[in-house]
Order: sequence, then C-alpha cells, then structure tokens
Amino acid sequence: MSIVVTGATGHLGRLVIADLLERGVEAGGIAAVVRDPGKAADLAAKGVEVRVATYDDPQTLKGAFAAGDRVLFVSGNDVGRRLPQHTAVVDAARGAGVGLLAYTGILGGPEADLALAEEHKLTERLILDSGLPHTFLRNGWYTEVYTQNLGTVLEHGAVVASAGEGRVSSAARADYAAAAAVVLTGEGHEGKAYELSGDTAWSFAEYAAAVAQASGQEIAYRNVSSEQYLEILVGAGLPAAFAEVLVDVDRAIGRGLLAGTSGDLSRLIGRPTTPMPQSVAAALKG
Repeated sequence: MSIVVTGATGHLGRLVIADLLERGVEAGGIAAVVRDPGKAADLAAKGVEVRVATYDDPQTLKGAFAAGDRVLFVSGNDVGRRLPQHTAVVDAARGAGVGLLAYTGILGGPEADLALAEEHKLTERLILDSGLPHTFLRNGWYTEVYTQNLGTVLEHGAVVASAGEGRVSSAARADYAAAAAVVLTGEGHEGKAYELSGDTAWSFAEYAAAVAQASGQEIAYRNVSSEQYLEILVGAGLPAAFAEVLVDVDRAIGRGLLAGTSGDLSRLIGRPTTPMPQSVAAALKG
C-alpha cells in the first residue's frame, strides 16, 4: 500500500509530497503519479516511486493505483474537459480497489453555483456512485492565485477586479497541502466533506492595501464592471472562454460565495491559516 498523489509535479502535489515527507512518511511509501517523469526526477532521487499516467489516457491509469492505496486525486486544470478525465481516474481507482480516494473539489460543493464548480460537482457524484471510500477536500481559493500576478499589479499601481466589495477567504496553497497530508496519513476522514478556506475573508481593497504596505508603492483597488473586466482579460491575452470563467468567479465573490470561514482548514492542520498579508509579503520577497 502506498500514499499516492496525482498531479504530483504540480504546485499543490509537490507541496503535499513535501509535507508527507516532513511528517515522517517514508519516501518509498509515497507514489507520485505524473505525466512527465522527467519533471519528477527530484522526487525519484528522494526515493519516491514515480508512476507515469495521464488523465487523458485511461489505459495508463490502470497502473496508477494499487489495492489499498490512499490516493490524493488532484482535480485537473483543463476546464471544460475534466469530466471525462475525472471519470477515467475514478474508474481506475475503483478497478484497483483503493483504500481511500481524497478529491480536491471546490468550496461549497453541491451548493456552489459558479460555472467553475460544475465539473467538481459532477466528479463528486461520480465518486459517490462508485462506492469508493472517499473524502472530499473542498478547497477554497489559493492566495497564490492573486500573488502570482503581483508584477502586473505593481506595474499598473492597481488591483483590478469586478467583485465589488465581495470578500475572499483564501489561504496559502501550503495550508491546503497540509490538510491533504493530514487526511492521507490519519484516520476518521472517510465519508467526510471538508469546506476548506482561510480563517479570515478579505476584500480587494484590503488586498490592495496589503500590497501597498509590503511594497511601499501606492496601490489602488479599481473595481470595474464584468464587461470591462472581460475586455481587460482578453486584451491581456487570455482565451475568451477562460476569461469568462474568471469573470464569473468575481461575480461569485461579489455574491459572497467565496467568503465562508468554516474553520475546517485550521482545525485539520492544527494551526491558523496563513494570513493574506503574510503571503503577499513573502511573494514580494521572492
């Protein structure tokens, strides 16, 4: 039996494996499922087993899992194509007889009404119908979704969004990784659905103020209409379909859908979640 992490060379997957190792899990008891083994050379050097598979090829997934494995199923990032991909993963996990399938979904689960949630809701239903032992890790927003664009914010002296005064209860990606590691190594999580989010919800005006404080530069929050924001994103080179998704996310933020602070995340990891200003300061330091 192994602890298996899919998407293991992605941002979240790497952090989960690092957390598992820090918790004392033997490297040989961890399996990393990756598309490109070359990107996992550092993991292999540590003794982590590398299993090559892709969500797009069900045949490769047949060797990705083994009976009794505890699997972290990191959702795909190919929005619009995830349902067939996720179906292949669930089918492979069921065929292998895994011991636990922990799926990284979206905050709100079945109640989330933003477009980005649809494939997650359908995947949760697939897992329930499969009869697999499971845990739903309904991840909220990663603060890094915003801090990865700090260069643009500093260049223009503004945080641009169309969320009005809506608030976001984000946490650092490492916080969510720690929660996954807790579930993969602990007991009593089967059948649970965790609503994971930061301890404190913040507004974009507060985010702009945090960037200003950390950078020493004047930063404003520029709230625009959904239509204007879509034009800005497309003008910046984003595909129209993906830009629509981002605009829809801001609408959801404006409706308060990403402001929930259930406390599940901090309870799982046994510490407060990383405050947004701390993540901003760390990102600016590089």
